Amino acid sequence: MSIITGFIEPTQGKVEINGYDVSKKARKAKREIGYMPETTPLYSELTPKEFIKYMAELKGVPRKERKQEVERVMKAVNIEDVKGRIIRNLSRGYKQRVSLAGALVGNPKVLILDEPTVGLDPKQVTQIRDLIKSLGKNHTVLLSSHILSEVSQICKKVIIINKGKLVAIDSPKNLEEKTEKENKLLVTVEDPEDKIENVVKGISNIDKIKLVKELSDGTKQYSISSKDNTDMRKEIFASFAKNDITIFELKKAEISLEDAFLDLINNQQSEPEKTKEEIKKEKKEMKAKQKQEKQNKKLEKNKQKEEQKNKKAKKTEKNKKKGGDK
Repeated sequence: MSIITGFIEPTQGKVEINGYDVSKKARKAKREIGYMPETTPLYSELTPKEFIKYMAELKGVPRKERKQEVERVMKAVNIEDVKGRIIRNLSRGYKQRVSLAGALVGNPKVLILDEPTVGLDPKQVTQIRDLIKSLGKNHTVLLSSHILSEVSQICKKVIIINKGKLVAIDSPKNLEEKTEKENKLLVTVEDPEDKIENVVKGISNIDKIKLVKELSDGTKQYSISSKDNTDMRKEIFASFAKNDITIFELKKAEISLEDAFLDLINNQQSEPEKTKEEIKKEKKEMKAKQKQEKQNKKLEKNKQKEEQKNKKAKKTEKNKKKGGDK
């Protein structure tokens, strides 16, 4: 995020925001970005209205449009009722909204939000999530979060990065579906005689049974997996009833984004790490590629200069001929 927002210069590769290279056209690229850091850096002695007005000045909003822009942003993040209060006296939730308002000033096309719900209570979390969803209708929102349930609720596309490497890009639903490798049920039962494991052995297609947890009411939850996609429920109901095992709940085990994340990370870690020689070779190849690209650009530039020079010479020659004809 520090590279995307222009705080850190990339050692290799490049970042473009709406067509502008962050390194070469930093000012134009930054006009396209609204950034909300995790730490919510606010001037605590100002009011929200004063802070937003100051941000509008910094972002170069024309003087005639500032008042209207400040009102628009305050309405967008719903802080009109606290616009005259000192920021230090606001709740954490309102401070997050004020920080988000600062990012929204100037109506940037891209909003970058770093851990926007950290430290908020459940009600504030819900409010900020709803706000981010509404902003996604008119802006591209890039959200960084370690709360994967939040990512699953808010985001349409997920990018998973581990140790600086891109692991996956897909929708939360697709990532969850790809992780679902086995047909698994969760069953909560009352089984005082602990007969369940012997009973399950007599049910066809069941691969394994595992105790998940013991509940306070004396019931136990088990996960039951099958060898294929066969529907096990009917046979489980019949066998358990026959053996006096009472079923309190039976449902399909849901795969979450957390499961998908762990599965992808574990698969990546199981791959053999590159040797020092391989890393050295990659760096050497990268440098050679960059050098070649630089030479190609230089040749292209010289070619364009030569073409312009020839064009200018032809034009001069043409003008001379015209003067001679006269």
